[in-house]
Amino acid sequence: MTDATDAVTTPTPRRKPKPEITTIGGRPLKPSTLMMGHGYDPALSEGSLKAPIFLTSTFAFENAAAGKRHFEGITGKRPGGAEGLVYSRFNGPNQEILEDRLSIWDGAEDALSFSSGMTAITVMMLAYCNAGDVIVHSGPLYAATEGFVAKVLSKFGITYVDFPAGATREEMDAVLAKAKSQADEHGGKVAMIYLESPANPTNALVDVEAMSAARDAAFDADGPPIAIDNTFLGPLWQRPLDQGADIVVYSLTKYVGGHSDLVAGSIAGAKKWMDPVRALRNTMGGICDPNTAWMLLRSLETVELRMQRAGENAAKVCAFLRDHPKVEGLGYLGFISDPRQQDIYNRHCLGAGSTFSLFIKGGEAEAFRFLDSMTIAKLAVSLGGTETLASLPAAMTHLSVPDERKAQLGITDNLVRISIGIEDPDDLIADFDQALAKV
Repeated sequence: MTDATDAVTTPTPRRKPKPEITTIGGRPLKPSTLMMGHGYDPALSEGSLKAPIFLTSTFAFENAAAGKRHFEGITGKRPGGAEGLVYSRFNGPNQEILEDRLSIWDGAEDALSFSSGMTAITVMMLAYCNAGDVIVHSGPLYAATEGFVAKVLSKFGITYVDFPAGATREEMDAVLAKAKSQADEHGGKVAMIYLESPANPTNALVDVEAMSAARDAAFDADGPPIAIDNTFLGPLWQRPLDQGADIVVYSLTKYVGGHSDLVAGSIAGAKKWMDPVRALRNTMGGICDPNTAWMLLRSLETVELRMQRAGENAAKVCAFLRDHPKVEGLGYLGFISDPRQQDIYNRHCLGAGSTFSLFIKGGEAEAFRFLDSMTIAKLAVSLGGTETLASLPAAMTHLSVPDERKAQLGITDNLVRISIGIEDPDDLIADFDQALAKV
């Protein structure tokens, strides 16, 4: 007979997660289906249909040897990383489920979550750059990204070479040659090619396929990774890893979160590109917190529906704005006039998105009058939420960009950035119409 002491001390066998089902009858399941349960087994959480929020700072090891093995992976003494949960600066159940699901959308081997999009970008760049190195980047970039490269990394002897988003293959070859020469002068290397496409806020597209070919021609097998901020179109309307990018970057605050109630970021790509960033994240922190990760799991279940509706709304609103007498132009991917940009769109994009640039006839005063007259649309920065948002980048998100640089990039005083939400499209058109009438 087992006494009370035996009952307390006898270990319970650890349950293992059930095997993941990603195909049925040889047919791969779509991302929208996998968002409902991939990476989570209810049997491991008392049968809870949805993953609980795991609010814990640390995790109990099953034995001392397991703890040692985890830390061998965390510290790099053994390849492969941690094989379980260790400490919430490194990993956690909500974050790991989130990262598994984020990988699915881009067809990536691995993904990492962060406390913001800028945390993702800065930790990634720091993981790859050393003193004397050069970053090649497209322009324009989100102002905080451009500022980090130009003002912060420069303190550590890291320089950059930039090129316009619409550059040709020949122009890309030239900029890479310039970057290699600059790196040689400083005793470094070209550490990263960083793209943003569509660019914020102009919607200019970068030819990722051309840059991938240019990189491969300019460097050997150990060439720099190509990272791309896919926030404006991802994860539904563009898959940059399919065009030759190595790392895809997101502000999850935007479409993935989609409700303007959280801040988070992520990167995804092959494990060999993720491992150095994971190691630095383990040291610096910056991982997405459990509650935010849980909210993102909720949001991923409806991201396809929300983005589809927002995209349909944007097409209707832009069709109305296109010929309006108070509108000077539209930076909308559904109405591209440049043949080269249209070619990139045809090869790279699966939809026109719902964020665009609206050029009001006039300048800042007219743009302010338009913004102040809107009633349904909210005057706020950010994008990709369920509500329609409008802002003036030159006076807000890109205010820190030097005036000469803004002029060069086409960020004018009359450029209003619009992110269309999921409201009724006819109501939105009525709101735009009455606001434009007051300009």
